[in-house]
Amino acid sequence: MSRDGVATSTTRVGKVPQDLLNRVILPHLGKTRAEVLVGPAHGADAAVIDIGGGQVMAVTTDPFFVMPELGWERAAWFAVHIVASDAATSGLALRYLALNLNLPLDMPDGDIESLWLAIDEACRQLGVAIITGHTGRYEGCDFPMLGGASILATGSRDQYVTPAMARPGDAVLLTKGAAIETTGMFGVTFPELLADRIGGEFARRAFEAFDSMTVVPDAAAAVPVGSGGAGITALHDATERGVFGALVEVAHASGSGMVVEQDAIPVRPETRAICDLFNIDPYSASSEGTLIIACHQSSVSQVTERLADRGIPVAQVGELVTAGDGMTVFAGGVAKPLNMPESDPFWPAYSRALQERER
Repeated sequence: MSRDGVATSTTRVGKVPQDLLNRVILPHLGKTRAEVLVGPAHGADAAVIDIGGGQVMAVTTDPFFVMPELGWERAAWFAVHIVASDAATSGLALRYLALNLNLPLDMPDGDIESLWLAIDEACRQLGVAIITGHTGRYEGCDFPMLGGASILATGSRDQYVTPAMARPGDAVLLTKGAAIETTGMFGVTFPELLADRIGGEFARRAFEAFDSMTVVPDAAAAVPVGSGGAGITALHDATERGVFGALVEVAHASGSGMVVEQDAIPVRPETRAICDLFNIDPYSASSEGTLIIACHQSSVSQVTERLADRGIPVAQVGELVTAGDGMTVFAGGVAKPLNMPESDPFWPAYSRALQERER
């Protein structure tokens, strides 16, 4: 999962533009292999490989994103869950982690130990084994991007889902709300600033939102409903560019259109307060922890009940339609095009808050 902010007037930090992906990356993917059921694609969080015997393996890769200012325990938990959340959207059981740590030259042994023990604990909680990797200090390496990680998940071939499986007529559900990651990151990094600006209660809730920055429990609750047919047809993690970006990716991946009711997308009061304070659009801001679910209309009640039973808020926010019907979001009863946000407002706002705190 990349992080998005403006680097220069012509280059943006984060995912490369879609035209570059289409022109350079996607046409050149090495040898074509028949066992690769799902490869790189817009909106796809994980590849899926047929490993025989009716079993498949999902594989996802992300930067290993570590923010030491969160404290090693929180930083490691979030770094692991970024990768685990993508793998969980396959609908398969998380099994293995491969981890490459490219550490700063000046990182002390004690900090490496603290980070590693926290990674170990996060993996144990998920039931994930660390199976291979590389750990070293190198010139030019620094936080927060400390290398990369892959998580592998396995299960039966009839169990996995990808956004490409969503179909016109499917309901679109969304867990927790918009800008969950934005809320949690501001909450744990700027508790005093938030308490001063938006009040102690909202600051406390924002701090607690950090623990919601994963979709692993969301996916685990939804998956038993069943995949395909009359069940779940797609799971997708709303990360960079927020819920609007994730909704657009699901529609594009499935070759469908989408109608979304913006007013149905939950925005927590503390989220609204933070977004108003820092001039952030909550619908396009980073939202790790928000799971987009597409499912057959007949499964909506079962999915929502399973999530509610586990204390996970969920809302029906739209419906997939035919591609010819386009991409539309209704806000206050007014229709407008649903487009991929040009950028994610989280990082620029986060940087401004850091500068303000240091004054």
